[in-house]
Amino acid sequence: MNAIKEAKKLIAKDPYAPAAKTLADLVLSLESREPFHLERLYALSLAEFDLAVQIVKEWRLDRYYAGKAKLYDVAVQVQGLGAPEGGAKPA
Repeated sequence: MNAIKEAKKLIAKDPYAPAAKTLADLVLSLESREPFHLERLYALSLAEFDLAVQIVKEWRLDRYYAGKAKLYDVAVQVQGLGAPEGGAKPA
């Protein structure tokens, strides 16, 4: 099971638990690009800490794939462009 799904289950199971709050705040911080105090992770159990690290890894991987999709989209758009008038290559 991937970490994001596992975290969703943990948070939904008991949203008032300190670990659920920390993981939810971590996810919100990753999405909003707002600061997150890493020392909060030290209050988690080892399994919860490992889950938090896996969330960060998956988040980074998802951003990589999103960037790759955007690059592909731009490449397709460029391919669809005709040669510039006058036959000159753009710089």
